[in-house]
Amino acid sequence: MNRRLIVRSVAASVAAALVGLTLAACASSSTPDPAGEQGADAVENALKEGGEITFWSWSPSAEDQVEAFEKAYPKVNVKFVNSGGSNDSNLKLQNALAAGNGAPDVVQLEYMSVPQFVLADGLVDLTDYGFDDLEDLYTASAWANVSQGGIWGLPQDSGPMALFYNKATFDKFGLTVPTTWDEYIDAARKLHAADPEYFITNDSGLDGGFGSAMLWQAGSKSFQVDGDKVTIDLQDEGAQRYAETWGTLVDEGLLGGIGGWSEEWFANLSNGKIATLPIGAWMPGVLESGAADGAGNWRVAPMPTYDGGAAATAENGGSTEAVTKQSKNPALAAGFLKWLNASDESIDIFVGSGGFPATIAQLESPDFLNAEPEYFGGQQINKVLVEAAKSVVPGWQYLPWQAYANSIYGDAMGPIYASGGDLADGLTAWQDANITYGQEQGFNVGE
Repeated sequence: MNRRLIVRSVAASVAAALVGLTLAACASSSTPDPAGEQGADAVENALKEGGEITFWSWSPSAEDQVEAFEKAYPKVNVKFVNSGGSNDSNLKLQNALAAGNGAPDVVQLEYMSVPQFVLADGLVDLTDYGFDDLEDLYTASAWANVSQGGIWGLPQDSGPMALFYNKATFDKFGLTVPTTWDEYIDAARKLHAADPEYFITNDSGLDGGFGSAMLWQAGSKSFQVDGDKVTIDLQDEGAQRYAETWGTLVDEGLLGGIGGWSEEWFANLSNGKIATLPIGAWMPGVLESGAADGAGNWRVAPMPTYDGGAAATAENGGSTEAVTKQSKNPALAAGFLKWLNASDESIDIFVGSGGFPATIAQLESPDFLNAEPEYFGGQQINKVLVEAAKSVVPGWQYLPWQAYANSIYGDAMGPIYASGGDLADGLTAWQDANITYGQEQGFNVGE
């Protein structure tokens, strides 16, 4: 899944509108739940009876999956709409929920967006359709993203982080693949001292999604959510660990400052001047298409750890599909969703398009594990990525307004990257801004 920096104005408008919907939902929570009224047996009956549903997604494999589903269930017509990406899709869904009509039956959501729409009372709890029986199909971290206080979808993919590195650059400068963040800093110093045009990685302090993932990997429990009660602590031990380590790279000028996802960024991935990327498991396809001239040079290793002990990583991206409360046939929508993200036929189509699955069976498939992509020099990279999926640090939660929180991350952190300062102070500023915002929207927010 191609992850982009969040467009600030869109994210802010989505978050603000969703918070308004959340408060309205809390005031009118007596609306009957169609899933509860129909029960688990309704799913198979609905698939047999047929009907029409609408599906919003930006996944490259979505159309092929819909075509395969309609062949398997010819009485069901799925109207597919390319929703244009996470930000566009969230905004469209938010508008439909506010208007009371126009939402699809099934919608793709990034994991970080799920809490917002749950609190806005926009999603069907799929527990009564028996979806709790599907938990064992998925990795623990992927399932945790859809099962806070109910079952709000089925995981489509996951983004366990790994260290993508340019072997040609490492060989040229005599670098050893780091296994700890201290070793990573040493490699950064050696590389940049040898040639100031080379950087260990690129980060200008603007990407809240990346910052959140790095906090997660460091063991921070930055956000804890229980209904409308939210605790924000960006000064805990994990946050301090991240700020100290990453702050060293910032202070010593060891990070490139190129705009992420720009042509220049891809060019520097191609030529190896950006030597590593700590990023999600969806990145291989992005490198192959966006940095084609780097073919054969890139490899994948586990994320460095802070203490050199057990493997530890975080999720960076990933999506689910969910059934919206505006669906007029939620049982049929649930049936489609179950086929989409729990059937081998559908998931194989997704993986064939370059997706990284969240299902254990596909992750353990010999064909998947033993694939040797030429772009990565024939390395069996999926073995590394699958191990990463097993090593995600537990306990992370997203804010109910995570998209907005990510959009203002750069306001707090960007100036420190640009002009100097303590990264811990930037995290404190981000914490304060989120506490203020949450309180303004009616949440019970504390440190």
